[in-house]
Amino acid sequence: MEQFSDKLKRFFKDFGKGRKMVLSTSENDRVSSRMMSVVQINGEFYFQTDKELRKYHQLSVNGYAALCIDNIQIEGICEEKGHPLGNAEFCTIFRDCFQGSFDAYTALKNERLFILRPLYIERWIYNESVPFIEVFDIKEQRYSFERYMGI
Repeated sequence: MEQFSDKLKRFFKDFGKGRKMVLSTSENDRVSSRMMSVVQINGEFYFQTDKELRKYHQLSVNGYAALCIDNIQIEGICEEKGHPLGNAEFCTIFRDCFQGSFDAYTALKNERLFILRPLYIERWIYNESVPFIEVFDIKEQRYSFERYMGI
């Protein structure tokens, strides 16, 4: 039987190097969301933002955040990693995936790089119109793939 780590590696391979995703952050029971250019490196998600923006402030006081795209939601903890130009691997992948954003923002003085380390990933998968929910509980190293019986 395929192990948790193998299934998770396959998920990240299927996910690819970069996508535009919705990032949700919160502070004092106020949640906000916005589109972000996100890259995935070794199972962790990286994005950059200006330190004057609300999302930066929210992440500074509450590192818990979520990313969403299509039928995938990812919950995790964010950590600031300094200026984006200080991370060559991020810059290479970000430039490959999002050349326009790289050119416009990465070198700006106020830009900061964040990493989101996933704790929980949920994906809806449809097999011949039958819905299944795939869950990776990374903290507990548990995997499930169950038919959604709500319909």
